[in-house]
Amino acid sequence: MTTASASGDAVVDLRRGAITIAGRPVVRGVDLVVRSGEFLALMGANGSGKSTLVRGLTGLRPLATGELRLFDTPFDDFRDWHRVGFVPQRSGASSGVPSSVWEVVASGRLTRRRLLHRLSRADRTAIDEAIGVVGLEREARYGVSQLSGGQQQRALIARALAGQPDLFFLDEPTAGVDLPNQQALAQALDTLKRRGSTVVLVAHELGAMAPLVDRSVVMRDGRIAYDGEPLADHEVHHPDFGEAHTHHHSEPGGRDHSPHVGSPLDRR
Repeated sequence: MTTASASGDAVVDLRRGAITIAGRPVVRGVDLVVRSGEFLALMGANGSGKSTLVRGLTGLRPLATGELRLFDTPFDDFRDWHRVGFVPQRSGASSGVPSSVWEVVASGRLTRRRLLHRLSRADRTAIDEAIGVVGLEREARYGVSQLSGGQQQRALIARALAGQPDLFFLDEPTAGVDLPNQQALAQALDTLKRRGSTVVLVAHELGAMAPLVDRSVVMRDGRIAYDGEPLADHEVHHPDFGEAHTHHHSEPGGRDHSPHVGSPLDRR
């Protein structure tokens, strides 16, 4: 499978993308197209650049060079943030604020309504449905800090779901999560897939998510080393990975991309 050219169904289209942190190149020369309805697993060892790449695709990290389009719109002109959901690692679930699960999930409606306006019936329905999808109905009024790590991660997925986006980015949702919660997360993502949502899942290992994956992209040293059919965890982390599966991508080039203003996704 090649990502060299995009068609009209591309919801993410990155060309020659590069990201630097403190002057150090972390992502280099990446071309990546994600198509509507695709469930893509973005994998690689720790430090390979996969989480940084996703933060670049959502505007949470500026591109040093390259061109990015979301839903066929240049990133700098993109305003339809209600179409994009971002699920960070669970450290952001409570953020030290004594919020209930319901309140955390309700914050996911901010991109769908005007600030300071009361929640509508449609808002409340979307919030309750999102909580139901992740199986936290009984915990809806609990404080997030009372939940296990896996339940907190499910609350973050519900927060993204509440905004009813078309495109979901999830950053290591199963990291440090026990098997029952991994299975609950997989069930929630299966619901998204059956609804036709586009999912980009950052993962070190897939575990219960493996049956959902349509395509694997593997990063090594800030570059894409493989882009194609789904891979098993043991294939991705084999010491010789990359020798037989290397997929060539171009070096950074083209016009410089102006630094991004912080994405609305980091203000939820």
